[in-house]
Amino acid sequence: MSDPVKYLLDEQHLPRFWYNINADLPEPMFPPLNPVTRQPLSADELEVIFPRGVIEQEMSTEREIEIPGPVRDVLRQWRPSPLYRARRLEQALDTPAKIFYKYEGVSPTGSHKANSAVAQAFYNKIEGVKRLTTETGAGQWGSSLSLAGSMFGLEVLVYMVKVSFNQKPYRRAFMEAFGARCIASPSDTTECGRKILADTPDNTGSLGMAISEAVELAAQNDDTKYALGSVLNHVLLHQTVIGLEAQKQLEMADAEPDMVIGCTGGGSNFAGIAFPFIGDHLRGGRKVQCIAVEPSACPSLTKGKFAYDYGDTAQISPICKMHTLGASFVPPGFHAGGLRYHGMAPLVSHLTELGHIDPRSYNQLECFAAGLQFAKAESILPAPESNHAVRAAIHEAEKCRESGESKTILFNLSGHGNFDMQAYTDYIGGKLKDLDYAESEVAMALAGLPSVD
Repeated sequence: MSDPVKYLLDEQHLPRFWYNINADLPEPMFPPLNPVTRQPLSADELEVIFPRGVIEQEMSTEREIEIPGPVRDVLRQWRPSPLYRARRLEQALDTPAKIFYKYEGVSPTGSHKANSAVAQAFYNKIEGVKRLTTETGAGQWGSSLSLAGSMFGLEVLVYMVKVSFNQKPYRRAFMEAFGARCIASPSDTTECGRKILADTPDNTGSLGMAISEAVELAAQNDDTKYALGSVLNHVLLHQTVIGLEAQKQLEMADAEPDMVIGCTGGGSNFAGIAFPFIGDHLRGGRKVQCIAVEPSACPSLTKGKFAYDYGDTAQISPICKMHTLGASFVPPGFHAGGLRYHGMAPLVSHLTELGHIDPRSYNQLECFAAGLQFAKAESILPAPESNHAVRAAIHEAEKCRESGESKTILFNLSGHGNFDMQAYTDYIGGKLKDLDYAESEVAMALAGLPSVD
């Protein structure tokens, strides 16, 4: 038998607790603020759009939060997910580096997003909620919440960023197959959507706009709550099952990572793989380089300002201290739709400011090239978002080839690209190009940051 390619854990090793990095922060986060009063948000104020169980997790500083039995029962369908040693990619790169990847594409929806969708649907169900509203970019989160909603008997309404709605019809079909309603955003179904369309009828949408529409409807209906796919603390918490499993699997492989890599849009899959390792270091353990990779066309971490900003375009969601390009900024329509968000998770932003995260950015053409290079070696076609992590991992492995160092690289392959074939068709056909954001538009958006004392 040749050396192992994959490392598998039994269902009994599915984590029983989520890891909350808030417990180990050397400096506390800046609190989220009420968008009207500019005062720290209370739990009662958040109950307008979130269930109490989720709010408690959002505000918790407990290190371990137990995963409810019904949630673990659902997660067992695809968790623990496999850890792979990318031996064929290592050979193709002729690198002494050891490359491991945690594969989240084994979930029913093909990405890591289901890890939080199931948890959020559960907490809403036990509190008597009838309907969930949400936003989605590439469709991975919308697909996951649609599936989770059908499991727990909840109606789901998804506002999908219009450019992705048109680019990815099969994601829309997946949501509808599980009973969800999917609407292109901005739409005429909400006040904020109608206002945006009145000003710019051809608007291609953004995650900030889609969030505004979903939050507006949730706030107006007592039987409806809002579910978010990234950014906030409770979502990042739910994703830590990824890194917790990876730590056990690396022990099986007798390996310790020198670096951990994940793509970043809102921050959930990166936090999922990286936070358990950062937490170990914060408690006195070994330091691991954690690389957060974002698109050059929407570089909130590498080019954004660390400031209080609105989480949505209509300025009705909480104000958070985060790296931001400005809530009114509309990213260009590149294919990694899940990374087209103007801000970065407050926790990821905070840890970046403290020096625990190294951000970098790449253009979409080099990321698609890396995705195909990975696919030809490892037989998995990554999602366009995941290609950013693949590009960074290959870059680091090539540096090892040049230096002769045998570093151990771990990255999160956050989802497969089976619903993204039009993007690959366009890339292979030479129809894609690298897109630049307009610095003047970012400057205008940043000029609209809320004034916070």
